[in-house]
Formats: sequence, structure tokens, C-alpha cells
Amino acid sequence: MATEIASAPPDQAAAHQVHPHQRERLALSYVVLIITTIFLLLPIVWLVLASFKSDVELSAFPIKVLPEVWRVQNYIDAVTMIDFPRYAGNSVVLATTNASLTVITSALVGFAFARIEAPGRGRLFGLVVALLMVPAVVYVIPQYVVFARIGLVRTWWPWVLWGISASPFHIFLFRQFFSAFPKELEDAAEVDGCSLFRIWWQIFLPNAKPAMAVSFILAFVWVWGDWFSPLLYLTDANTTLAVKLANAYVDPFGNPLITVTLAASILYALPLIVMFFIGQRYILEGVVTTGLKG
Repeated sequence: MATEIASAPPDQAAAHQVHPHQRERLALSYVVLIITTIFLLLPIVWLVLASFKSDVELSAFPIKVLPEVWRVQNYIDAVTMIDFPRYAGNSVVLATTNASLTVITSALVGFAFARIEAPGRGRLFGLVVALLMVPAVVYVIPQYVVFARIGLVRTWWPWVLWGISASPFHIFLFRQFFSAFPKELEDAAEVDGCSLFRIWWQIFLPNAKPAMAVSFILAFVWVWGDWFSPLLYLTDANTTLAVKLANAYVDPFGNPLITVTLAASILYALPLIVMFFIGQRYILEGVVTTGLKG
């Protein structure tokens, strides 16, 4: 290798050489990344290990990292002490329905803001962005009153209507994504006689898989992890898994079963982890290709 570098032209030989300061900065960057990764993974590792312990062992001092006896029974109790499949199914259906509707409607509105020239478009988009700064607690009571008067409390209809009405953040996401598309795409489609809806449906939406994946994951996580809204609107029969996990695992005396709750929390987080690994390909594709197929 040294002979090849020595016999190579000066420009190529210089390209193979790395300045010592660059080597030090690269090594320091790797050290910082490794330390940061360890600190980020420590709580997750502790959670997994603690879920296999007993409550007595978890509270013992000095702390033992590994459990003396690996209690798989904690996971069995987490599934059997409540109707885990039913509440998990409620969460999946509710989160999937809301996320799917949010993606479609937000993509349609974002396309309109990005590609349709209309009077007052900028001001209206500014109003949509301004809604991002309004705390959710401001409209909790008025929203509940409206849903109660039209008979939608104790049903899943609020999540359907939230999905149909789109989301300011997701509208902003799609608007920024669609703004980067070349004008020639829709010009060519208009020459072929395509309507605006067909342009959005057949050209823009198929090329927006990265934005759709990000939007779907964010909307799904919001519904999956939301505890307050299901507690406010739903009953015990149709509530979500997040509500049941809050106080379901107790012994006959009412004392919380901490390690069983930790095991249930891991099972609760698994769908989100799987979804991330499935969707990360589209996220990386968006970074590399900016959403356009070659």
C-alpha cells in the first residue's frame, strides 16, 4: 500500500493521507458518540433487566444489575391480569385509523398550500402554522362540550374527526416536502389532461413515501401514547392500552406490582419499535433522494 501511494501522482497520494488533527477529531467524535449511545441505552437496559426481577429484588440494596432468578412470569402476568389483547387491539385500531386519515388529509392540504396559487394562501398557511403554538389544554373543555352535545363521547368518533380535520404540523410537513418538487412534473401532467386531484394522487403522493412514513409514525405514536384523551372520552370497555397500564397491575391488597408493570411497558413499546424499523428505510430514502424517484 505504501508503494502504491509513493508511486501515485501527488494529488492521489495527498488524498490518501489524513492529517493527524483530522484523525484526532475523528477519534474524539467516535468516543463522544459511543459515550452518548451508552447513556441513552442505559435506561432501556435497566428497564429490560428490572422486568425480570421480583419487586423485593428490585427494591433491594445494594442494587444488583442482573436478576438472581429470571422471572418470565412477570410477562405472563402482564398479559393475563388484564384483557391485554383486547386493549392492545383497541389501541392498534384507533391509532391506525387516526394516523391513516391524518396522513391522507394533511397530504392533500399540504399539496394545496404548496402547488395551488390562490389569493390569501400565505396568510391562511400562516394561520395554520400559528395553531402549532396553541396549547392543547386551551381547547380541551370546549372540544369535550361539542363532542358531548352531538353524542360522540364514549365512542371512537373523536379520533376519526381529528384525523379527517388533518393536523397543522403534518400539513406543514407535507407543504415543505411538496414545495421541493419540480414544476415540470405537474406541467407535464396538465398537458396530458390530468386534474389537480389526479396529479396529487398519481404523481405527488407516490413520490411522498418518506414524508408519509414520517407522518404516519408520528400520528400513530401520538395516539398510541396518549393517556389523557382516552381517559376523558372512552369507557373501560373501549379504552386503550395506555389507560389500562396506568393502574391495572396491583396485588389483592392494592399494592402496585412494579416489575409486572415494567414488563407490560416493554410489551407496550414493542409495536413502536417495530414500526420504527419498518419505516426507517423510507426516512433514509427521503434524506437521500429528497422524495423523488430517479
